[in-house]
Parts: sequence; C-alpha cells; structure tokens
Amino acid sequence: MASSPIADSPNPSPAEKLKTIMATLRGPEGCPWDREQTPQSLKPYLLEETYEVLEALDSQDPVALKEELGDLLLQVLFHAQIASEQGQFNFDDICETLAQKLIKRHPHVFETNSTTANIQSASDVIQQWDQLKQKEKRESGTNSRLAGIPKSAPALARAYQIQKRAARAGFDWHTIEPVFEKFREELQELATAAAGMIPPKEVSPSTLARNHEEVEAELGDVLFSLVNLSRFLHLNPEEALRKATNRFQCRFHFVEQQASQAGKDLQACSTEDMDRWWELAKDKEHIQSAQSSPHQEKEIST
Repeated sequence: MASSPIADSPNPSPAEKLKTIMATLRGPEGCPWDREQTPQSLKPYLLEETYEVLEALDSQDPVALKEELGDLLLQVLFHAQIASEQGQFNFDDICETLAQKLIKRHPHVFETNSTTANIQSASDVIQQWDQLKQKEKRESGTNSRLAGIPKSAPALARAYQIQKRAARAGFDWHTIEPVFEKFREELQELATAAAGMIPPKEVSPSTLARNHEEVEAELGDVLFSLVNLSRFLHLNPEEALRKATNRFQCRFHFVEQQASQAGKDLQACSTEDMDRWWELAKDKEHIQSAQSSPHQEKEIST
C-alpha cells in the first residue's frame, strides 16, 4: 500500500487535510463506494445531512452541531472533488466564488461611496442585497424577481421565498386584515369543494379525477395563503410546521407509553382515554417549558 498522502504533507491546514483525504478516497486505491458516487447519487445524502443540521440546531447541542456541520461540509467536498476530476471546478474555486459574492453583496462594508453611506440597519442591507441581486439577474438576461428559487425546494419554503420576493417588489397588502380575509376565503372554497366530492362508485374515473383535482387546487390555495399569513406574522412556515410536527411526535409517544403502562394496545383504547393522555402530554410539555424559561432568561442576561 502506498504511503499516506497526509503523512507526506507536513502540517497541512484542516481544509487541505480534508481535500487530500477526499482525493484519496476517490483515487485508485481509495474506497470502492466513494469512487462509485455521482452528483445525482449524492443528492439524498445532501438533503439528509441538511435536515440533521437543523435537528442539531433544535437540540442546542454544540457538539452535535459541530459534527453535523462537518457531515454537511463532506457533501460539499464530495461534489467539489467529482467536479475537479471532470475539469469543471474545485473546492478552492467554490471558496473564491463565495468570497467574491460576499464582497460584491456587501459594498457598505468593503467599499466607501455615496450609494452605500446610508446603509445603517439590517433592513437597509436586505433592500440593498435585493437590488444587487436584481442587477445581477438583469445582466445575465433574467428579469423576473422570482427567478432562481429552486423548484425542488420544499413546497412551504419555496412558497415563502416567492412571497417574500413579490412583497419586496411592492406586490403585497399593507395590513394583515386582508391577509386573514384571503385565508378565510380560500378555506371556505376548500370546504365547498370538499363537500361536493362525489362517492367514487357513482362517477366515472375521469369525473372523479377532475373532482380530486379541484379539491387539490383549493387545498393548495389554502396552504399558499397560510404561508402568506405566516410571512405577515414574521414567522417561517417551514420552521413552524417542523416544530408542530415535533410536538405531535412527542405527545403521541407519551400516549403510546400511557397505553402500554395500562396494558392496552393503542388501537383498542377508547377515544376518551387517548384524549385524556393527550391533554396530560400537553400539561407535561407546559411544565417543562415553564421550568426551562427562567434558565433561558438568565443565560440571555449574562
């Protein structure tokens, strides 16, 4: 076996060490699995590692976060190595492109001129950032403010980003009341469409398909208007739904535990029992939240 390329490089930086390791793994004497990977085969791992970073952030565990960010960085290194092998770009090119973008998008920090002198707040920065992005799009021949948002992004996140960009262009309501009204209007349209659903045995497959398409469209409008409402409330809908799902999972697990302690199968439990255990789960959640609040306030004040 050949000597380690890491050993042949005295005192490499952590970044250089990682690049060498990845090149070795993809090399002739490297790992068979790593050599077989392609940008397409790595897509699910990139998504998985991103979600694991989010989970580490929620846990507020710095050790877990450090590890998960490393796993996410591995995906960047992987794609950079494959691209380098194909003569497209390498990890240093990625870093340089990002560095230039950050400098270009922050003229109020890296340049001094009359146009950036009035940048004083975060909102000023966001407005300037949007203007610079629009200028870049015009120069590249893309004029729409909604261009560049990946269609493969999670639906809630994509809707949120589209609505934010439309609002920055002035396509927005001035107060929250019409936003609530639009949500109620869409909800009523969904209720009407759902109430008109015909039992499958009474219609042809084509009629049934049209009926479901109508309900699906109305449901989509409800979700889209709800995302807009969350934007008006300065809440990220993806984050809100993720936390709500986590709460449901914890409460459901508690209900399962209660059923097990009662010597029952959950499917055989009465609705009354499950409702009672569900409320107990919520009470337990509130107590834990109240106990953690003073500690959090103390941390903020120090």
